[in-house]
Amino acid sequence: MADDPPESQRGQRFGYPRPGLLHTEHVPTQTESITRLLEIIAPARQRLVDHPLYREIRDIQHLRIFLQSHVFAVWDFMSLLKSLQACLTCVVTPWLPSPYPKSRRLINEIVLGEESDKFGDGYISHFELYLQAMVEAGADTSAIRTLVHELKSGRAFPDALSVAGPPAEAGEFVRTTFSFLQLDKPHVTVAAFTFGREDLIPDMFHQMVKDLRQNLEMVGLFEYYLDRHVEVDADSHGPMALHMVEELCGLDERKWEEAGFGAVTALQARLVLWDGILNRMRRLGH
Repeated sequence: MADDPPESQRGQRFGYPRPGLLHTEHVPTQTESITRLLEIIAPARQRLVDHPLYREIRDIQHLRIFLQSHVFAVWDFMSLLKSLQACLTCVVTPWLPSPYPKSRRLINEIVLGEESDKFGDGYISHFELYLQAMVEAGADTSAIRTLVHELKSGRAFPDALSVAGPPAEAGEFVRTTFSFLQLDKPHVTVAAFTFGREDLIPDMFHQMVKDLRQNLEMVGLFEYYLDRHVEVDADSHGPMALHMVEELCGLDERKWEEAGFGAVTALQARLVLWDGILNRMRRLGH
């Protein structure tokens, strides 16, 4: 197999120019509170990085099974992100300044990259990019498209999810994500976002790309999606998210404890999702 391309050329071999990173330049050094929280979540985080799922994706059928469940996590990430934007900034009229000067800047930058990333000659959300990757791989997109259609038609979220009929592990993951949104505790939501998504994704996806390149002739758009997330989450979005945890928890020990609970819950939900997808692959018998 050919050597991996240089970092600056990833994505270009598929015809998708590699966009630059966002603009935030200064990220503070890690504080004692963040270090302590990272120590708490380290065992679950490492289990995810080392999960056997990545090595089990050996053929296109396995990849399709993965995509058909994981797309729901890609979609509900956007809901998690937009809920944070709504509570950290002002998205209603009349406009009022939010009390989180650093976090409102950071969340808006993350939204810019996730909802309208540079792609070719235009712009695309990472969810829409993922759907294109699914089509390219021949994966069934009917369940996630049904969910979006039902929501656009005005159906309540729990009912729309039921009508869509996602894989069981995907449905459970989405319900856990939305349970954070119902807490009305931004410090818990941002911890789930940071440690269950932004901080975790670079290591997790790096391992996935590494294993997929060994087992499967990669489908270009999906590899581009993975590489893009490894890049922006490690170098930009992940550090920004840590910034937000610091600002929202501040010096309040109770908030740090609740943030730790949210982070662990998010990681455990991801483990359940990965276990469910892995079991589905193994039942396929390949």
